[in-house]
Amino acid sequence: MNTIIKANLKTLQKASHLLSNLSNEILIDKSISPYYSSVGSHIRHVLDFYGCILKPRKIFDLTARCRNSDVESNCEKALTYLDTLKDRLVDIKASDLKKEVVVVDDLGVGKEEIVYTYSALLSQANSHAIHHYAIINYILDGLKITINDTDFGYNPTTPKPSINLN
Repeated sequence: MNTIIKANLKTLQKASHLLSNLSNEILIDKSISPYYSSVGSHIRHVLDFYGCILKPRKIFDLTARCRNSDVESNCEKALTYLDTLKDRLVDIKASDLKKEVVVVDDLGVGKEEIVYTYSALLSQANSHAIHHYAIINYILDGLKITINDTDFGYNPTTPKPSINLN
C-alpha cells in the first residue's frame, strides 16, 4: 500500500478511536471559548473534506462539500461515514495518485482553480485533518476530557513540547 494512503488511513483511524470513546453529548458540546464549536462540527468538517475528494472525478470543488450534519451529533453515524471513507481510500490505485486533478477552492478572495496531483490533494486532506484534531484536542482539554493518544492533533513534523513543571 502506498505511503500517502497509509498516512491518511492512520490519521482517519484516530477519528475512529476518538468517536468510539465519546458520547453524543460530548460530541455536540459547544461550551468552549473562543469559538464555541463542537468536536462533532470538526469531525464532520474533516469527513466532508474526505467525502468530497474520495469520489472519482477530475475536478474537486472544495467549496461544494456536502455538510453531513448527522455526523456532528451522532458518534455511530460518524463512524459509519468514516468507515465508508476508509474503504474508498483503500480502493485508490497507485496510478491514480500521480494523475493531475483540478481543485476549486476559495482562499479568501474568491474561487480559484488549482492544478494538483491526486496525491497532493490527499496530502492536504491529511494535514487538514490533523489541524482540526488539534482544535478538537483544545476543546477536549477545555471539557477536562483526556484521550489516550499522545499524537492526536500533532503534525508529525512538529516537535512535541517538553513540559517542565519545576
